[in-house]
Amino acid sequence: MRLPRSIENLIEEFAKLPGVGPKTASRLAFYLLSKPDRDIQSLGEAVIDLKKNLKFCAECFNIAETDPCVICADPKRDKTKIMVVEQPLDIVALEKTGYDGIYFVLGGVISPIDGIGPENLRIGAFLAKIEKTPAISEAILATDPSLEGEATAMYIDKQISKRGLKIKATRIARGLPVGGDLEYADEITLTRALEGRQEY
Repeated sequence: MRLPRSIENLIEEFAKLPGVGPKTASRLAFYLLSKPDRDIQSLGEAVIDLKKNLKFCAECFNIAETDPCVICADPKRDKTKIMVVEQPLDIVALEKTGYDGIYFVLGGVISPIDGIGPENLRIGAFLAKIEKTPAISEAILATDPSLEGEATAMYIDKQISKRGLKIKATRIARGLPVGGDLEYADEITLTRALEGRQEY
């Protein structure tokens, strides 16, 4: 059965979102059909207004409504620590941990297969920031524990050493998730968990 074009269009748009397959896209579209017009209008306006008042912070490249962003402008933040992340969404997760330093968003990771090299990221801007900010004493490399994330962290670490910057580069710990089973963990994860073991 062919659906009305307006429903098909909406399903196609929903299916473009990350993690949304055709079935979920269809469920979302039909869910919206059951909602009052004002709810649909509110959703539409929220999507249209999404980028209107947003900008990139000139200090850390986080998405914000002000420049500098709330984190960079906060005098209580520990300006001696800078956490390097891939995307602004990573900051949302890390803020829940109680981390009190500042951030820097790279805009992705080095991925030769996708044609993304160091020059396509904000690595140069990050190195320039730590060079001109003597207060920074530690760079916490918090890229994902994927091959690309590891390669990016290693590249940044080498660049810090190569420039002779007096700054400690650290890497976030990797290992087994809470509630995970040893039997399902891969060899690399288990190796890292053993390397990062701590005294009780």
